[in-house]
Amino acid sequence: MSKRSSILRIVITGASSGIGAATALAFAKKGAHLVLAARGQAGLEDIAAKVRAAGGTAEVRSVDVTDAAAVAAFAAEAKAILGEIDLWFSNVGVGVVGKYQDVPMADHKQVIDANLLGHMNDAHAVWPIFLAQDRGTWVNMISVGGFFATPYAAAYAASKFGLRGFSQALRAEVSKHPHIHVCDVYPTFVDTPGIDHTGNYTGATLSLPPGALAPETVAKAVVKLAKRPRNTTVIGAPACAMKLGQFAAPNLGAAIMNGFMDVWSDRAESGEDDAGALHEPPAAASGVDGGRRHPERRRKAGIVAGGVAAAGLAGLAAFLWGRHHD
Repeated sequence: MSKRSSILRIVITGASSGIGAATALAFAKKGAHLVLAARGQAGLEDIAAKVRAAGGTAEVRSVDVTDAAAVAAFAAEAKAILGEIDLWFSNVGVGVVGKYQDVPMADHKQVIDANLLGHMNDAHAVWPIFLAQDRGTWVNMISVGGFFATPYAAAYAASKFGLRGFSQALRAEVSKHPHIHVCDVYPTFVDTPGIDHTGNYTGATLSLPPGALAPETVAKAVVKLAKRPRNTTVIGAPACAMKLGQFAAPNLGAAIMNGFMDVWSDRAESGEDDAGALHEPPAAASGVDGGRRHPERRRKAGIVAGGVAAAGLAGLAAFLWGRHHD
């Protein structure tokens, strides 16, 4: 790296818990300067203290990414604080689980506003900065839900498919700027506090399937992108298998997943329906880890929070990939 960028200058939205918080800590261990944003001030302050203890610097701002003007003001302030922005991690993600007709339209709208328009607001705010610098990396957190339809999470599917197309369009627009990068990240199931924040209209208690990733695993992949940008990073499943599954049998895969979800919702432990933290941030700090990978909190396989249940279709894609190579 050049002397100018020897100390990484990083912006993360959705930084108060889960993957965003884990990524902030991973960058902090490299001595990075960070500006962190999320809706919840308590979570931000908690992570900022940990960032400073880990060797980085941190400024925090309470920002709702669905507010374009607020994001633009935040980007300008982050630029003033950092001098330049090397990497912007657009990480906000929310979800609601339930049959489409059972979920209030206000909740569907909030998922689209946060997951799709929020990321578009991020990019719109930082793009003039990157173009003026003629350099910068935008990391777009998507999930394998951007490749596979997610029954019981229709708005989530719409947002993640939309994000994938949005990145492709942006990447084309900056194709003549070789030092501006658009990097998509597609993890499978991740054990974050998001499962406690998601909206739920299934009548059942949400739980994680076996094999969920640690947030730190995803964070490590994002940190690598600061020095070695790449268009697509898939974590927890073969990228080629995912793409093949999407094009070879997308409707079959979605139908299989819908059947699984029907059976799961009938058999899972009963739970209360509510909007979770869709419309208001959690009152207290949530931390990095969801804790459900640990033996004392492990539950029977179920559905991942935030509507990322489509990650299970990675197995189907891998099967299809194998069938094509027998």
